[in-house]
Amino acid sequence: MLPHILMRFVYPLPPSLFVSAISLISFASLTNAGFMEIKGKHMQYSKFLNVGSSSADKNIKAKKQLSSKTGMLIFYTPAFLAGLASFALFSDKGYLRFTLLRSALTIHFFKRIFEVLFIHKFSGGMDLEAAIIVSLSYFLSTVTMIYAQHLSKGLPEPLIDLKYVGILLFFMGISGSFYHHFLLSKLRSSKGDKLYKIPQGGLFGLVICPHYLFEVVGFVGVSCISQTFYALSFTFGTIFYLMGRSFATRSWYRSKFDDFPHNTKALIPYIF
Repeated sequence: MLPHILMRFVYPLPPSLFVSAISLISFASLTNAGFMEIKGKHMQYSKFLNVGSSSADKNIKAKKQLSSKTGMLIFYTPAFLAGLASFALFSDKGYLRFTLLRSALTIHFFKRIFEVLFIHKFSGGMDLEAAIIVSLSYFLSTVTMIYAQHLSKGLPEPLIDLKYVGILLFFMGISGSFYHHFLLSKLRSSKGDKLYKIPQGGLFGLVICPHYLFEVVGFVGVSCISQTFYALSFTFGTIFYLMGRSFATRSWYRSKFDDFPHNTKALIPYIF
């Protein structure tokens, strides 16, 4: 019953073992990463750099650290360039959904680079290994999503067309994410200020990671634009990862601030 309902919303799987395998691997790896965040094994960047590490591990990792700004540029730049290059590599004239998908992915990573360069105020560093892992994940997911969409040309269209709903959700997502990243940047009064504070404004009174919430909304939008199995598996994996990361973030704030609001959730207002 469920597969039959699902097929009303997505393209059939393309004749590609690579795309099918990566769909499963992407979902499994992101879901596992979210579970590891809950268990306390964090990706080593931002406030979680060296959290849970022994003194010996910290000394070793300190030798392989980047500045947060450099690390985040490594996160997003390859995926942005992949999206940009797809316009030169694939023509696919007349395939509106493909053009919309490539545009959404390119805009998403351009926005993230813009925030790194002009919005964020950084503290601490980033583990080189974490920077490489996240960068490869974004790059591979972007390339695979574009390739899966290219392969879907000529396949039967989904019975329910969601691409225009996807456009709306995508722009809601990047707008909300940008706004809350801007609020986070305003928490630090000066460039040298590295102290963490409890975020306020926007949806921060309801959830500690509204920027993650809107990231989810944006990727749900991308999935609706794409309507491929790979986009769907990546989005669900991303949701589970961000649930884990936001849960860990809430726990971190509660451990650092005695006045952290008890009713503030991690990711989903009033629920989680």
